Amino acid sequence: MRHTDLFQIAVLALFLLVFGGRTLAMTLQGTRVIVLGKGKRLPGAVLELLFLIGLAVWCWEVASEALHLDRHLFPALLYEPLFESTVLAWVGVAAVAGGFLLFIWALRSFGRSWRVGIDTRNAGALVTSGAFSLSRNPIFLFIDLYFWGTALIWPNPFFLAFALITAVGIHYQILQEERFLSNRYGADYRAYAAQVRRYL
Repeated sequence: MRHTDLFQIAVLALFLLVFGGRTLAMTLQGTRVIVLGKGKRLPGAVLELLFLIGLAVWCWEVASEALHLDRHLFPALLYEPLFESTVLAWVGVAAVAGGFLLFIWALRSFGRSWRVGIDTRNAGALVTSGAFSLSRNPIFLFIDLYFWGTALIWPNPFFLAFALITAVGIHYQILQEERFLSNRYGADYRAYAAQVRRYL
C-alpha cells in the first residue's frame, strides 16, 4: 500500500468520524442537522438528496481504491489511470489535507448553526467569523478541495468526473443558499457577501 493510499484512508476515516460525531452530538442536543430536501421544490430537493447518495458512493470508491479491494460499483475502465505524476499526487495530498483542516475550522466556526442542506425552519444565526471570514462557503470549498485532490492522487475517469460533477452541483447549491440567506438575513448578509468572497 502506497503512502497516498494510507493518507486517503486516514482522512476518510477522520472525515466520517468528525461528520458523524458532530451530527450525532447536535441531534442528541435537539438540533436537526440533516435537512437535505426538506421544504424544497422538486429539482432542489432531488439535487440535495442525490448529493448525499453521491457522497456515500464516493466514500465507498475511495475506500475500495485505497484498500485495493477491487469492489468498484462501475466498470473497471473508469478506474484506469489517465496519467501518472508524483508531483500532482502530492499536490492532491496538500489539497486534501488543507481542505480537511478548513473543514474542522469551519465546523468550529459554525457552532450550532451547522446544517447539511438549507434549513428553512430553524436556520440558526448568521455566521461571519472564523473560517467564514476567509470564505463564505468553507465547507463547500473543503469538498471541492477533497474531491479534486483525490482526483490528482488517483487520476482516473471516475474521480475526475466525480470532482467535476460535484463542483458544478456545489456551485448550484451555493447559489440557492445565497438566495435563501439574502432573504433570511437581509442587509446583514448582503454586507457580509460584499466583503468576503464566495470561495476564497
